[in-house]
This record gives sequence, structure tokens and C-alpha cells, in this order.
Amino acid sequence: MSAVVWPLQSINRLADLVRTTGDGVMAENQPQDKNQQETTETSGNALIDVVGRTKTWLTISAACILAGLAAMAVCFSQTGAPLKLGLDFTGGTLLQMEFEQPVTESQLRDLLASQELGSSIIQLDRETSRTAILRTPPLSEGDRQTLEEVLTAEVSPFRRDLVETVGPAIGETLLKNGLLAILVAFAAIVVYVSIRFQLDYAVFAIAALLHDVLITAGVFAILGLLLGIEVDQLFVVAMLTIIGFSVNDTVVIYDRIRENSRRLLSRKTRFPDVVNISVNQTFARSINTSLTSMLALLAIFLFGGPTLRYFSLALLIGFAWGTYSSIFIASTLLTWWREKYPVSNTRKVSQRLPEDGVV
Repeated sequence: MSAVVWPLQSINRLADLVRTTGDGVMAENQPQDKNQQETTETSGNALIDVVGRTKTWLTISAACILAGLAAMAVCFSQTGAPLKLGLDFTGGTLLQMEFEQPVTESQLRDLLASQELGSSIIQLDRETSRTAILRTPPLSEGDRQTLEEVLTAEVSPFRRDLVETVGPAIGETLLKNGLLAILVAFAAIVVYVSIRFQLDYAVFAIAALLHDVLITAGVFAILGLLLGIEVDQLFVVAMLTIIGFSVNDTVVIYDRIRENSRRLLSRKTRFPDVVNISVNQTFARSINTSLTSMLALLAIFLFGGPTLRYFSLALLIGFAWGTYSSIFIASTLLTWWREKYPVSNTRKVSQRLPEDGVV
């Protein structure tokens, strides 16, 4: 219990610090000395120097992405796809059964080979050696019944818990539709963020989303190689959910950056300072929102059963990295771009600001 209470207490303390130090402008009924106000708003004494550690954040992300890409390359060389595709995408027949006696993988593989099903995938519960999942090429009703009879006679009697059959054409269509849905989501987000903010905001929001998608896919590529975990339609749903969650967090931070840029940006307050102030003002909100969502997903992962286990795992990974990318990637990339290519009207906006820098 203490392992859960401690991080919650730390987050609450962090939120209190951000609320008391990150607001930037005091209420009108609390007058403040002009020099003190300017120092509070423009000194850049943020709780976390996000912009100053840009190389650290990018190095962490690059290492994780490269590891995932390497795993996807290995998986592609073995299966012809960057991830280990499940029955939904490849087509075939799935049989989940509970044997009365413990069995071995070699027993099942030898029997399947004798039935000309040697390419089948076998997943055996190593704790009990009784629960098995067989993924075979598409079987007709008669072929499936014949296989079950042979399994009962030569291996062990069993209880069939699940049977599914998907044709190769249907699996290919589902895969194409899933990829299309992700591409359409990216395009819609580019349009929305471009209209809501500016094009460079949209570009780096998409960069953050690609970051989250690649890392989540990379983790599942590694799990596929090590544990044989496959991806199905629920994985596509998880990726779309991750994209929506991540862009929401990024928009909140970008909105605060835009608001503070109008209010604080001047000759004394550079864009990196504005970004640091803005990120720290939204830091507690981002962490708290993600943490509450991830606690619910953790419960689903632990108690939701095998159907939802890897769906919730994908969401857990994506939500965690989505929060990371919104805070440490999207904001720092935008800062790097604006420092390298300043917006032409920034100086004009600064000149129109009142002396105290508040609109």
C-alpha cells in the first residue's frame, strides 16, 4: 500500500508547488512591485528546467525508439511484418483448449506436423502445462473436428474453450483498414492543430505522436520476439486511443505556451523561458491526469482477463510515453525551432505589449 501512497503524496506536493509558483501573474487585488513581478514572470526559475535538458530528453527517446526499431527489423526478417501479427490480420483458425493431463509443446508440434499443420503457432501455459492455444492455417469445420479427435486420442482429452476462424482476405482487409484509420487520425490532427495554433505547432505535435506510436510498437515487437505476444484489432484501437490522449495533453501545453507568449514574450523574456514557465504551470495537471487513467488501466491489466490484458498494456505504455512526449519532446522541439527560425511577427507583438508585459 505504501508503494502506491508515496507517489500520490509526491504528486500532490508537486502540484502544490506548481500552483504556488507557476501562475506567473498575481490577482489584481494583490498589488505587486513591478520589478518583483517581472522577476517572477521572466526569470525562468521553473521547477523543472525542461528546455535546458533538451539533449537528455531526446537521448532517452532516441535510445528507446532505436531499440524498438531494431526489434521490429528482427521481427520483420522472421515473420515478414514488423510486429507479430495475430489471427485478426493473418487469417487462420484459433483453438484454445484445456487438457485433462499435462502436455508438452513437442507432443503438440509433432501431432500438428503429422496433420500437415507444421507451420502452426503453439502457446502453452508453462505453469500448468494443460492450457494451450493453437493457431493454425484456416481449417474447415470437418478438418477442425478431425484435428480435435486426433488430439483427444493421441495426446489427452480436453475441453475446448474457444474456436475462431478468419480468412486470409478478411485479415488483410482488417490490417489495411487499421493502418488507414491511424493515418486519417494523424491527418485530422495536423489540420486541427494548424488551425488552432500554427503549422510548426502541428508538425511537432505529430512528431510527439509518432514518438509515442513507435515506442509502443517497439515494446510489442520486443514482447513478440521474447514472449510470442501477437497484436490484433484491439492493438489498433489502443494506438488510436494513445494518439487521442497524447494530442490532448500536447494541446493543453501548447495552449499555455501561446497564452504566455502573448503575455510575457519581450526582449527580456525569451521563448525558452516562456516554454519553461508554461510547462511547469501544466506539469501537475498532466501528471495527475495520466496517473489516474493509468491506475484504471493497471486494474484492467491485472484483473481484466486475457482478452483485455495486452490491450490495457498497450494503453499503459502509450499513456506513459504520451505524457513524457507532451512535456519533454513536443515543447522542446518547438523551442528549438522557434529559436532557430523566430516567427517574423514576434518582435511586433512584443512592441505592442504594455510596459508591464500583461495584456
